[in-house]
Amino acid sequence: MIIHKTPDPRGLASLILGASLLGFAAMLVRWAAPAGPLAVGFYRMAFALPFVALMARGTGRPGTGRARFWALAAGACFVLDLWMWHTALHHTSAANATLLVTLAPIWVAVVSVLWLGARLRRRFWTGMLLALAGALVLGLAKGARWGTGLGELLGALASLAYGAFTLALGRARRELSAPEALFWVVLCCTALFGALGLLQGEAFLGYPARSWWALLALGVGIQVVAWWFITWGMGHVSTNLGAMGLMTQPVATVVLGWLLLSEPLRPLQGVGTLLVLAGVTLCAFAPPVPERP
Repeated sequence: MIIHKTPDPRGLASLILGASLLGFAAMLVRWAAPAGPLAVGFYRMAFALPFVALMARGTGRPGTGRARFWALAAGACFVLDLWMWHTALHHTSAANATLLVTLAPIWVAVVSVLWLGARLRRRFWTGMLLALAGALVLGLAKGARWGTGLGELLGALASLAYGAFTLALGRARRELSAPEALFWVVLCCTALFGALGLLQGEAFLGYPARSWWALLALGVGIQVVAWWFITWGMGHVSTNLGAMGLMTQPVATVVLGWLLLSEPLRPLQGVGTLLVLAGVTLCAFAPPVPERP
């Protein structure tokens, strides 16, 4: 039987703060050029690893081997998500790829209902539809259009991997502290990104100074700070609400692009932002229905 606890407002706030900080990731990846996508992923994790290892020191508990397995599985899913998303960017627009990844909450909700026994309220489904509609509006405002089909397929597969990552991380956080869960995720990602980068023949050296500073910011600012907030928040809300909270990332990307990159802010983007925020708020006030004994 699944026990549903009341969502902690601090958990949702931490999750949204972390997702908002993720909005810097797209700009930092752009500034990290000419580093390839797998090299970017490797250094992002490698620079974060010493910090998360220090944070996780002394937080381990005996009898959490299964939870560590779920954290490692979350890391593998995260690598698949980023790898397919970066590849999709070469076959379709960035707006298309980002839009399709926002399908992840649907997969999380479906798995929760069909396999994990969750019972979601009608308000939650309404909030999810509002947030997805907002993501669609944001994607259209940024120029999302149907391409050859390969990029769209990879974007949809990336959303499946992101949904699996969210479920695995939520399962790991039942027994692991936030620093320990983050450590195992980062350790797995470092090894897999490094191995895949070597197999693909990506260059790991010879970057200009700006690229190294961007990679360092990705490792410390995004993978340590932002993902600590997200990992901590995932332990205090339901997995479905956690997946919805992560949908605030494209909103932050739009706002930060306007503030830091002088990208134009269109009225349609404002409508999409309001829809996403309204949907997440509605989901926050619709916790899963508790099972009766």
